[in-house]
Amino acid sequence: MADPSRTPVVLSIAGSDSGGGAGIQADLKALARSGVHGTTAIVALTAQNTVGVTAVHAVPPEMIVAQVRAVAEDIGIDAVKTGMLGDADTIDAVLEALGHTGSAPLVVDPVMVAESGSVLLEPAARTALIERILPLAAVATPNLPEARELSGLGPEASAEELARAVRALGPAAVVVTGGHGDDGADLFFDGETLEAIPGPRHPAGASHGSGCTHSAALAAQLALGRPPLEAARQARRLAAEAVGSGLRDLGAGPGPVDALGIAEGRGRAGDGRRE
Repeated sequence: MADPSRTPVVLSIAGSDSGGGAGIQADLKALARSGVHGTTAIVALTAQNTVGVTAVHAVPPEMIVAQVRAVAEDIGIDAVKTGMLGDADTIDAVLEALGHTGSAPLVVDPVMVAESGSVLLEPAARTALIERILPLAAVATPNLPEARELSGLGPEASAEELARAVRALGPAAVVVTGGHGDDGADLFFDGETLEAIPGPRHPAGASHGSGCTHSAALAAQLALGRPPLEAARQARRLAAEAVGSGLRDLGAGPGPVDALGIAEGRGRAGDGRRE
């Protein structure tokens, strides 16, 4: 279990979203909501809003490693999550950086395409992600389209088949998130336990940043000392709350998820949609 005398720390290695809906910004909100301290290693800057990504600027590999080293040497790291990694050079840098994170469990959110449809992982990096990053994961958290891409299975594959196929790629456990499924349930598989984690199903594209929020919350739960299945249950609950109260009055596209309970704090009525 986590040391109760010390604030748990989660390191997010991901891209920055200028619109604040996904990436590092979404991660920090979810980590704060979960009761842990969030630290970051930014791997790319995106010019992004609720309708799309207009530009991406990769951070130099040596700077990615330097960010992780600085956090590890002074603050410490109890869990790590990766999000958007972009290209093969970035993945090389992240692999080097993970050498500074010790035994902290790793949550891999295999971000390939933004919720707006913009491609965020270069084709050449896909193999590196599968062969070099996934085997290091305590938990991988693909959604259904990502699980199909990782496994090579077609749209006819069930969530169970996808979970088993992704786990065969090396992660200790997999959570296939259910936002794109018929019933909204996540599916957890660790090689022995196969368990559906139910939750509300929201319309496709209801909010921006749900995947980031879920994986960050799961990493937070691991940092707090919870086992992977319980961490997945808690992450599902927080992500569902964040999507359900999403800030859909912001921007022309799906608004950001509300991981911090902003809508509730403002006492807004209804579901936050524009009138």
